[in-house]
Amino acid sequence: MQEKINNDLKEAMKSGDKFKLSVLRMLKSALQLEAIKEKKDLSDEEVMMVIKRNVKQRKDSITEFEKYNKQEEIANLEKEIAILQAYLPEELNEEQIDDEINKVFDEVSPTSMKDMGKIMKMLTERIGTVADMSLVSQKVKAKLMNL
Repeated sequence: MQEKINNDLKEAMKSGDKFKLSVLRMLKSALQLEAIKEKKDLSDEEVMMVIKRNVKQRKDSITEFEKYNKQEEIANLEKEIAILQAYLPEELNEEQIDDEINKVFDEVSPTSMKDMGKIMKMLTERIGTVADMSLVSQKVKAKLMNL
């Protein structure tokens, strides 16, 4: 995964795509910081988690910029998200997320909101790289409220 990012970074340099180059440099920097923090080389799954974190930060920024009607910044962030998402696998749809949640509920047999942490830990391990975990969290919370 990191090799692909490095190759794409070189391609962006050669082609003169300054926008993509800056996004990939930022990503490479974030990956290096994470590797230093973890004190080891990152696995592909850890790389995907860093990319997902960066996408989430940009989505949060878009929400803020929308409040102030900053269209140019929003457009730039959306382009950055598109570049970053090219390295992520396709996300699960809501039906697939519901199926995974139901499987975990069958395994854990939760009795109250106290089981949320255990459920989310299992779901993060299973679908953390291919699902919007904030949506998963909302769904789990709603399901626990209905117990």
